[in-house]
Amino acid sequence: MSSFTKSQSIAVRHTDGPLLVLAGPGSGKTTVVTKRVQYLVQDVGIPASSILVITFTKAAATEMKERYLKLMAEEYTTVSFGTFHAVFFGILKLSYGFRAENIIREEVRYQYLKEATERLHLEIEDESEFLSGILAEISLIKNERISLEHYFSKNCSEEIFRKIYEEYEERKKNARLLDFDDMLLYTWELLSQRADILSAWQKKYQYILVDEFQDINQLQYDILKLLAAPENNLFIVGDDDQSIYRFRGAKPEIMLNFQKDYPAANQVLLNDNFRSTKQIVEAAGHVIVHNKERFAKEIQARGGDGAEVKVLAFEEQQEECLYLIKELQRLQKKGAKWSDVAVIYRTNTQPRSLVQKLMEYHIPFRVRDTMPNLFEHWIAQNLFCYLRLAMGSIERKDLLPVLNRPNRYLKRECVDDAKISWEHMLMYYEDKPYVCERIEKLQYDIKMLGRMGPYAAVSYLRKVVGYDEYIKEYARFRRIKEEELFEVLEELMESAKAYRTYTEWFAYMDIYKEEMERISRQQREIVDGVQLTTMHSSKGLEYAYVYILDAAEGITPYKKAVLEADLEEERRMFYVAMTRAKKELTICYAKKTGSKEMKVSRFLQEMQDLEETKNEKTRRRNPLEKEMARLKIRQTTGLSERW
Repeated sequence: MSSFTKSQSIAVRHTDGPLLVLAGPGSGKTTVVTKRVQYLVQDVGIPASSILVITFTKAAATEMKERYLKLMAEEYTTVSFGTFHAVFFGILKLSYGFRAENIIREEVRYQYLKEATERLHLEIEDESEFLSGILAEISLIKNERISLEHYFSKNCSEEIFRKIYEEYEERKKNARLLDFDDMLLYTWELLSQRADILSAWQKKYQYILVDEFQDINQLQYDILKLLAAPENNLFIVGDDDQSIYRFRGAKPEIMLNFQKDYPAANQVLLNDNFRSTKQIVEAAGHVIVHNKERFAKEIQARGGDGAEVKVLAFEEQQEECLYLIKELQRLQKKGAKWSDVAVIYRTNTQPRSLVQKLMEYHIPFRVRDTMPNLFEHWIAQNLFCYLRLAMGSIERKDLLPVLNRPNRYLKRECVDDAKISWEHMLMYYEDKPYVCERIEKLQYDIKMLGRMGPYAAVSYLRKVVGYDEYIKEYARFRRIKEEELFEVLEELMESAKAYRTYTEWFAYMDIYKEEMERISRQQREIVDGVQLTTMHSSKGLEYAYVYILDAAEGITPYKKAVLEADLEEERRMFYVAMTRAKKELTICYAKKTGSKEMKVSRFLQEMQDLEETKNEKTRRRNPLEKEMARLKIRQTTGLSERW
């Protein structure tokens, strides 16, 4: 125990009863968990088979098990390590005889929902996004045990949602399949209703350790409380400041209220950060302290003194990207590996411009999240149909997707051949002159588009043809913010600016698609590459050098964050991104994205406000020190007049 801090030793040596371990970034929590298991088995004499360690991912469970096995002799290896789902499915297997083939495959889940949607004759443009949203809502209902009658959907009308939900559940039941949420729900129902089965599992697992407890949802917690009773030997480890999965049902308030549920629970704070420098730890602390719903804690940096955190403003995103390229080249000349560097961003659409630059400068990179191709978005596909028609296409497949985008009240039957016949369309509606006028207007618009360049054409489609109005109507139907869809249009217009003709623009898209597919194929082969990752996917990782991209309002915090709870989660995400850095942290933002003016993120303002407060105290002690501190901030962080 000599290598442990005092708080780590207290946590490791804890034996009976509940304990809350607050583990800040880089505080060695995995070591504490594995060493505590070793202590229970070797020093206290607890049977290894009566210890259960639960994590949230299979990778984390495997890592923890491997670490433990390195510490222990073979006779002590019967400790159970697993995810919530793996542990609970094990309980269901013994009680209900479920096997692996009873777990519904992801593609089958989507197929069930897709077919239910088709039976309702819904015209969904963003089908994949819509189905993902419906699945997330189904998961929320089960994990929160919400009554279907009292649930209001975020993706469609309540009536449509209930019909889709009921058909999905009915088909699963008939096929004797269960999804991951069912594993939790069935386990809770089983243990709540069968005292004998509950008692057997309570005797089996007398000591339960839970890692990343801040990510727990209500249903998982309710099952955990059942299993841990009556001894309540519950050892939970987590950091409320790193709870970033509310959209999946995680509830950080569970951790905040743990000692209310277990008044006998002690609390240990692992507040030593062995990962990052003093400057990084302090800057991150200046941000997270603005959250109100959190445990107050002072994190101590054990990573030594380092470079000041840089915050840089750029006029536009291209400047930001070029700066990052130069920085990557600088670090490589300095001897750093490409994989020592991470570029972190809020959403997976942000790095498009950077990816193009990395390809241009032949810098290897790995993308941890799927990056959607802008040109494959359904809005882009709609516009390209119009442009192909303008280029002379007479293919039915190019006309049908935009026949009623915007709505012209035209039936698909009026285009009954593989090739378009405008004469036939007019004859089909010869008894309705007002419809014929719409067809003639469509013909006129296509001719006009044929005389334009890409940028002018997209603008014409939006403002003259009326595509913007269609987008507003669709946003209302899908219960999403129209701004999200307009952003896609803005990005397309920005891309179109660089090309004089449709042929040039389409050629670029083909090259871009081929390059993205090539990079996707090579991802597994790239051993040493710059890491591109969202804030969510960066959690649990660390890098010597971190660059946070686009720290602007509307991006981080994200524009959807309106409620205080949402803003606090956004702040936690930013905190997670900052604390991935070990040696150097640089935060960038562009004053302009496309044609949109951007404001600096409030998180950076908060960080600066506390920095200025600290410098004010310095000034009172010594005016000369204050002036030196002011100059230091300007030179190293770029936070002053640039804002």
